[in-house]
Amino acid sequence: MIYRALIPVKALDEAKSRLAGHMTLHQRKNLVLDMLHHVLHVLQQSNLLEQITVVSPDIRVLDFAQTWGVRALVEEMPGHNAALHAAALQEQEAGTTALLTISGDLPLLQPSDIRALIERSLRYPVVLAPSRDGTGTNALLVQPPLALPYLFGVNSLYKYVRAAKERQLGSTIYNSIGLALDIDTIDDLDDLYELQVLSGEKIRSWPATHRENSYSDSEESLAHHSAPL
Repeated sequence: MIYRALIPVKALDEAKSRLAGHMTLHQRKNLVLDMLHHVLHVLQQSNLLEQITVVSPDIRVLDFAQTWGVRALVEEMPGHNAALHAAALQEQEAGTTALLTISGDLPLLQPSDIRALIERSLRYPVVLAPSRDGTGTNALLVQPPLALPYLFGVNSLYKYVRAAKERQLGSTIYNSIGLALDIDTIDDLDDLYELQVLSGEKIRSWPATHRENSYSDSEESLAHHSAPL
């Protein structure tokens, strides 16, 4: 089985707009890059993926992706699902047999989460990891690529489960905090802070949260992203 991964990332100028009342645009850009850096490190650390690709319309994101040792792919189509479909089509044509599409904003993601997804894919052609509210989807592992259409958006988990049933594909849901906690709102950041305090440790490549004022407005604050993983 040839496992590869896609990570979609929006343009940095659109970064985390729901946090605009709490963080400056530059702080939000840093936040997006910090989380992406962490997710890519975890995917690489798992040693289970033949190739990792970041898909984005933003050349800055793609430059960082290449610096961090992964493939960078410019979005070919406008729209989240259409862009992923085009990228997955390339993967399918390249011989990928199982494709993981995963969010780039999962600060608690661990290599064990990736191993768990892949272990489940040995029994199910569709493996889903839901968001914390149980309606969204933060990871989708399918074999072959495009066995299901991309359906990210409102109530995507239900849509994926229904689509798998319609195609008579076995599916399973894997729950973990590492795959469930994505960062979109100030409440998400507060929850992340509390989890870090309780665990007594911080995630590699993940700085302190907004409570500790770690997101500098200086352009120089992006410099730490330039080092390869």
